Amino acid sequence: MFSKESPSRGAGSPQVLGFYDKPTGSAQYLVWDVATNKAALIDVVQDFDPRSASIRHDAAQWALDQIERRGLDLQWILDTHPHADHLMASAWLKDRTGVPNAIGEKVVQIARLWEDIYNLPGAFDPAADFDRLFADGDSFMLGEIPVRVMLSPGHTLGSITYVAGDAAFVHDTFMQPDAGTSRADFPGGDAGQLYDSLQAILALPDDMRLFIGHDYGTEDRDEPAWESTVAEQRAHNTHIGGGVGREDYVRIRERRDATLSLPDRMLHALQVNLRAGRLPDPEADGHSYFKIPANKFEEPKR
Repeated sequence: MFSKESPSRGAGSPQVLGFYDKPTGSAQYLVWDVATNKAALIDVVQDFDPRSASIRHDAAQWALDQIERRGLDLQWILDTHPHADHLMASAWLKDRTGVPNAIGEKVVQIARLWEDIYNLPGAFDPAADFDRLFADGDSFMLGEIPVRVMLSPGHTLGSITYVAGDAAFVHDTFMQPDAGTSRADFPGGDAGQLYDSLQAILALPDDMRLFIGHDYGTEDRDEPAWESTVAEQRAHNTHIGGGVGREDYVRIRERRDATLSLPDRMLHALQVNLRAGRLPDPEADGHSYFKIPANKFEEPKR
């Protein structure tokens, strides 16, 4: 497992272990308070092979092994939004640890949107599958570190950021400064809202560590990376750095999004992630089945 550790800067500053899922370019996080060893997992991936529709839990088990090896006490299983590019491991982790899981409260609106896309009325009940649905401005403790929830829509209508001491887990908003920002063209997404969310994150202190949701490298950088600071993003982000205005950003973002294909796991992922990572209920033969809508989405014209 490719991983990198970001050390605590002292009291009130969490230690962060980022680990990488290469097939989806996803950054996952184990974060803890060094004073108490209380820990949280954020955006952990459920391994999925779209060719065979088969599932494993290698990344989630690796995270649990790290928790045991380091003598940590897992307190929270957190996700920032219902991911379109990977299946979340939230339910699997909760089943094995008994630890509560959480996501943003607007997942309920996202569920209604996707029930229509899948033609599955009433299929999703996030309040039953997640123990906590966070509202904008909610807070909780991770050991002695307060964690604040920021609503950060744009990539989805209900994405949230977790600000824990001097570390913010900003999911699919920023990418690394040399890669720009995340797409805003999924159902419920909006480039203007994403710009506003980016600006809210840039209003955090300059030395705030920002931990992103994805990295795919660039032409000049092969090794994945996921940590930057507010100051670095404000100065150097290729889409928004240097004071790019809202209108210009929306034009750049929408032009780029029009060229992007859907993630190869998206239509599998949403019907699982809106159940906190649970597969659809097994049918009479004991197997779960995905429902995939045909011709609801079009590939971009090249």
